[in-house]
Amino acid sequence: MNTKKLIMCTLLTGTILLVMTACGRRQMPDQNLITDSSDDNQVVNMFTPMEKSNPNADNTARTAQELTVIAAEKALGVQVEYRTYTAENYQEKTYDEVLVDRARNNMDDIYLLNPDTLMLLGSEGNLADLSNLECVNNLREVVKVANTVDGKLVGIPQEVVAYGLFVNQDMFDQYHLKLPNTPEEFLECCRVFKENGIETPVGANRWWLETFVLAQGFADLYNGGNTEAEVAALNSGETKLSDYMRPGFEFLREMIDKGYIDAEKAYISEAIEGEGPDFLAGKTPIVMAYWGAANSETAYGKTDFNMQVIGFPSSRGQMPVVPMTGYGISANAENMEIAMDTLDFILSDEMLQLYSENNKVISPSKNVNVNCVDALKPLNARINEGVYVLGSNASMKIEQWGNICLVVRELLKGASVDECMAEFDRIQKEALGQ
Repeated sequence: MNTKKLIMCTLLTGTILLVMTACGRRQMPDQNLITDSSDDNQVVNMFTPMEKSNPNADNTARTAQELTVIAAEKALGVQVEYRTYTAENYQEKTYDEVLVDRARNNMDDIYLLNPDTLMLLGSEGNLADLSNLECVNNLREVVKVANTVDGKLVGIPQEVVAYGLFVNQDMFDQYHLKLPNTPEEFLECCRVFKENGIETPVGANRWWLETFVLAQGFADLYNGGNTEAEVAALNSGETKLSDYMRPGFEFLREMIDKGYIDAEKAYISEAIEGEGPDFLAGKTPIVMAYWGAANSETAYGKTDFNMQVIGFPSSRGQMPVVPMTGYGISANAENMEIAMDTLDFILSDEMLQLYSENNKVISPSKNVNVNCVDALKPLNARINEGVYVLGSNASMKIEQWGNICLVVRELLKGASVDECMAEFDRIQKEALGQ
């Protein structure tokens, strides 16, 4: 369970995702961001991680989120108290484990939730229904679908986190290669790179190879016009999750066998830290990462080559993968009314515009559009077309992102595709109580 929680920690809202790769193993600051202690203000308690990956680097996600909270305090006359997770205090417990315990014991008003904790707490009835908030009227449909549990909207994010392939366009041009759309085209690009002396065409880490699997497995489910029925069939056990997963695992197995990815290195590498140096040095033409990494100079926001961010290969072309995180409110929040008002203000179009402009991210509101850097325009175009797969979906009884990542790691250790599919069958039966 701890491994799965570590995996899910990599999802936390936007560029917080990068700073959370340690998932509770590094010490986080324990002070509140908001220092106003006026007794006249109503207090809202928020539980959230606040770690920085680099103490000397600007954390734009924290700054943008802080701006919206400060605005809410001024407009509503409230005081938001940050109750922050610290590794020192909780030792070997991850953020998710601590959050679940606190939510079950009604210790806070607002929580920043990963997909699996949102699903768990929502199914237990520990999260309030947010569907009556005014901001919900402006949400993209994908946001509502991904954060609905048992018919209740229990989470809303400040941004939509999108994953894609980060490619060195100069290297593709050098070998006269077009950017790949399908798995077959992707493998052909890897073959050409390998034959021309590129030792490892694809830089990988132990967290994000599931993006290939999700793109290939769920391309039709989310883009074929029959999503609700297919999810229902998976939730009932009528269809097998393994049938969706097999193409992606066969694809990864071929990449491993042909040396297009280094399985041993990927198994022990942290996100960006493992593959980033070779990508930035022009030794590896392809890596996978999330939207915010293209904006951050501590990741891939400043390269010496023409970088493009595209979707993952699928039968339907380049496919972005979109996992969801979100803010939720305790179903028994002590300060329920003001917590609802605070969250509604933070997630209003005005505040989402402020947040999105500061972070240059995709907004959960259909009314908020922000110009992205040139590198992200291919990925952004697909999302604006409504073409993507969800990396997490609270309406699906089987948690996807963390489970797929765990099974991919077994593949990296040498498990066969059939063994991996058997594990998915076991996971599905367990999730459905069969």
